[in-house]
Amino acid sequence: MKPFFVQIKCALGKAYTVATAIADAEIASEIYSTAGGYDLLVKFYLSEGEDIGHFINEKLHTIPDIVDTYTIITFRAF
Repeated sequence: MKPFFVQIKCALGKAYTVATAIADAEIASEIYSTAGGYDLLVKFYLSEGEDIGHFINEKLHTIPDIVDTYTIITFRAF
């Protein structure tokens, strides 16, 4: 399994709604609220060979009130 992270900017006042929708979809490993330019930091896992772009486009961008995302692809855990 390959981990990656996505920072999510939500519509004003919708961070908890978006976090709940992601949790209900059971697609994320961990969901954190954050301060700064993005509202949420979410950890996902995909099997080797699965396309991260398709996953984000089909599973994440379809959730209402997500305004912007920033994907962080990981290489190795220490």
